[in-house]
Amino acid sequence: MLSTARLNQNLRITQGCLKEVLNILFTNHNTSVHSSAHLLLLHSCTAHKVISEGKRNHSDIYDRILVFTPDTLLPNTLINMYDKCGSLMDARKVFDYMSTPDVYSWNMIIAAYRRHGLPQEALALFHQMQRTDVQPDHFTFSTILPVCSNMASLDHGLQIHGKLIRYGFQTNVIVKNTLIDLYAKCGSIHKAYELFDKMTQRSVVSWTAMIVAYEQNSLVENSLEIFKQMQLADVELNSATFSSILPACAKMGALDEGMEIHRKVFEDGFSSDVVVVTALIDMYAKCGNLQKAHELFDGIPQQDVVSWTAIVAGYVQNGFVDKALEIFKHMQLAGVKPNATTFASILPACAKMGALEQGYGMHGYCKEAHKLFELMKHSQTKPNRVSFICVLFAYSHAGMVADGCKYFNLMSDSYCIIPTIDHYVCIVDLITRAGYLEEALNFIIKMPIKPDLVVWMCLLGACRSHKSIALGEFVAGLLFGLDCKKTAPYVLLSNIYSEAGRWSDAQQVRKFMSDRGVEKIPGCSWVEVHKMVHTFCVGDRSHPQTPQIYAKLDELFCKMKEAGYIPDTRPVLNDVEEEEKELILVHHSEKLAIAFGLLNTSPGTTLRVVKNLRVCADCHSAIKFISTVVAREIVVRDANRFHHFKNGQCSCGDFW
Repeated sequence: MLSTARLNQNLRITQGCLKEVLNILFTNHNTSVHSSAHLLLLHSCTAHKVISEGKRNHSDIYDRILVFTPDTLLPNTLINMYDKCGSLMDARKVFDYMSTPDVYSWNMIIAAYRRHGLPQEALALFHQMQRTDVQPDHFTFSTILPVCSNMASLDHGLQIHGKLIRYGFQTNVIVKNTLIDLYAKCGSIHKAYELFDKMTQRSVVSWTAMIVAYEQNSLVENSLEIFKQMQLADVELNSATFSSILPACAKMGALDEGMEIHRKVFEDGFSSDVVVVTALIDMYAKCGNLQKAHELFDGIPQQDVVSWTAIVAGYVQNGFVDKALEIFKHMQLAGVKPNATTFASILPACAKMGALEQGYGMHGYCKEAHKLFELMKHSQTKPNRVSFICVLFAYSHAGMVADGCKYFNLMSDSYCIIPTIDHYVCIVDLITRAGYLEEALNFIIKMPIKPDLVVWMCLLGACRSHKSIALGEFVAGLLFGLDCKKTAPYVLLSNIYSEAGRWSDAQQVRKFMSDRGVEKIPGCSWVEVHKMVHTFCVGDRSHPQTPQIYAKLDELFCKMKEAGYIPDTRPVLNDVEEEEKELILVHHSEKLAIAFGLLNTSPGTTLRVVKNLRVCADCHSAIKFISTVVAREIVVRDANRFHHFKNGQCSCGDFW
């Protein structure tokens, strides 16, 4: 008889000896071999991800062991092994073979479907479990709630919230943490905070979940406030906390706040944690401090694909595509295999720069994007849905209609990937950018899936660009009929009329928008000075330094005009005199933020401003002049990209 102790000793060795152990086990036909030996074996197979060895003589295990051990331990271990080794089908076969699966069996198979990206099937299993005599435990709910979160399905989440209350798990900390995540991802941030606020015991996970909740809902100031409260509550911070709060700093462009957190990272001993350091790289890059981001990257002893991708993305986001491509090549030379996220970071940037520097031809960066995609195909990194979105985006920005359509067809023909709505949006964008509006409309009508708001918005945006009033009216009418609560269709149609000089029609659209209770998101800009973030809106006069700010703007305006600045009044779509248009322009939020920053920082220091919308053409031109007259570098991050203004030039090359 093979002793369990002997097998246990063998299983503590490397994967190379695993086959030998299997041979000993499966050639020994003594049925008294204890099932614990098989359990140890399966755990080892799971740890080493060797599914072929785990599957070997599976029927033998069932014939000789399950007959004598009717409990669920061995089949549960098999489910876990197949799941972790990527064979969901085999895991399900084991589960279906079980006569009476217990709560652990159900939890594992539900979690397996969740991990494999099959939320509907996971929900179906949960409901199937409800029809049995098996009582769910808190792990069941902490497994199924993230399924609803990932689907952003508030209805399913509310149903399950009701069930867990009936089972008495509403006070369980783990369950409450997953509920906070659910409500946050479904946009119900007030409900998420209500749950957090009523918790009598909060773990570090609870605090971190609330930080993430606010950050995901773009309430980044609240994220920072929760982080401060967490420190005051003397909660021990962990890696997840730091890697969750740093993106909030990045979104606000709050470099000083980010640097304070960096100091805390060092003090708490997380400066060698790759996840945290990668979040720091991302934060510094998004705050425009690439020097510090690269310094941190160089200090990582073992740079993995995530850290390489972070620094590549950092240079792309700041408009330095040449440098990003250089680092990408170094990544390959270092033997680090790029993943889909790496390619997703660099492909669109190549296309944008290609359109800028080489026109709409088959040259420059767009050719580089094409080469990168081909490299991805041949490097055993199978293109996925995201990869194709990126390459279609690339061809769209380069105006390469035929090539974009070829790759769109390649998705289903060669890779069996069914196009999603995002891919159809890319094709509509590709066709409309080239000016083929009627063809785009026909394409939308013939789509096999129902076009959503984004598809129609893409066409409406093209109608404005190509001044197609009749088609614009038709598309806007469709969007209004869908009871769209977004401001974009109303604003776009109003702008189409304004640009055509049809002021009364533009006014009617704005009135219609107001009557339907749709409010336009105001343009806002943030600037951080002395560790405080100051917010400005267009024409803002609420700041304590308002008189000085407006006086500074008047001073800058005079100096800029002397330097050759001519206001671009095209963005002002109001029926007013040219002089009044100039006054409206000078009070845009980013100009107010810059004037405040100049008043409150030392000469020569870099100003960093974040704007929630795309910077307008006049502000872009004005900031180039401001950077010259004040001899400062000004970094503006708008909704599209970074703009590094210095000596009258912008890093985007006037393409954004």
